[in-house]
Amino acid sequence: MEFLTQYGMFLAKAVTVVVAILAVVIFTLASSMKNKAEKGELKITDISERLADLAHDLKEELLSKKQFKAYEKEVKEKQKQADKADEKRNKVFVLDFKGSIDANEVTSLREEVTAVLTIAEQGDEVLVNVESGGGMVHGYGLASSQLDRIRQANIPLNVCVDKVAASGGYMMACVADKVFAAPFAIVGSIGVVAQLPNFNRLLKKHEIDYEQHTAGNFKRTLTVFGENTDEGRGKFQEELEETHVLFKSFVSKYRPDMDISKVATGEHWYGQQAIELGLVDEISTSDDVVLNFAKSHQVIQIKYQTRKKLADKIAHGASLSVNSVINRVIERSNQV
Repeated sequence: MEFLTQYGMFLAKAVTVVVAILAVVIFTLASSMKNKAEKGELKITDISERLADLAHDLKEELLSKKQFKAYEKEVKEKQKQADKADEKRNKVFVLDFKGSIDANEVTSLREEVTAVLTIAEQGDEVLVNVESGGGMVHGYGLASSQLDRIRQANIPLNVCVDKVAASGGYMMACVADKVFAAPFAIVGSIGVVAQLPNFNRLLKKHEIDYEQHTAGNFKRTLTVFGENTDEGRGKFQEELEETHVLFKSFVSKYRPDMDISKVATGEHWYGQQAIELGLVDEISTSDDVVLNFAKSHQVIQIKYQTRKKLADKIAHGASLSVNSVINRVIERSNQV
């Protein structure tokens, strides 16, 4: 009986120790996962290697055994010579920016740009695929500033527009040393727009009072619920005009040879028209640009990924949905 008692106490102590160890391990793992989720991580993909694998698989499928054997021998010989000569290929770093209205994606963009600036060497270039119909001025202003960091580091910057880079999207694209656009990509829309509903008459009809107190004559110009004044409307329009002037000045800084008076009307154009106006430099899809770079450079895609909470995913999804609707409105206004 005494033996069983001692054994039971030993077993209880052992279980306690194991549970304590497991608790420490679980806590450590949870903490590391939490930090990882907060910090995010960089995903690096060698596009050149992927293209080489694709070519290899297609050759194997389409060539005869004899031809494929000769092809493999040729590839190995080229690789052997490159290794012997210790040849160094310059890199092209590919970044993707698909922007929502609030340009929340700039959080990842700034991490990607920082990563590129950390490892880029002389002779390397950057290619950014931009897709956005624009949005908040401050958000896209910051996104444009991130791309300007690349130019300030004297690294050639290329931007590709496959679908749309309008308003804030074009604010980003114009920073590039060279802008590529697909034939029917939508670019331009160098203008400023703001609109809001006013429910003041509805509130009055139902005898609902609304009060708004401010310090400063123009702390609020237009309001959703209060009664708007001509003075407030005038000030609001003045602010829009000032923002437009800043926008035009920004575009002119990076594309000085373009006639800004012709393109800063708020209109948008297709790629084929945009090249005539100087908004873009060359008609090409991002796929062809990548393939051309792959002939002489090692093409590397860099993507910063973060794990988002459910609420953040819902909010981000809603923002993208609204932005998608705006893009469709722009596109449908000029349907084929």
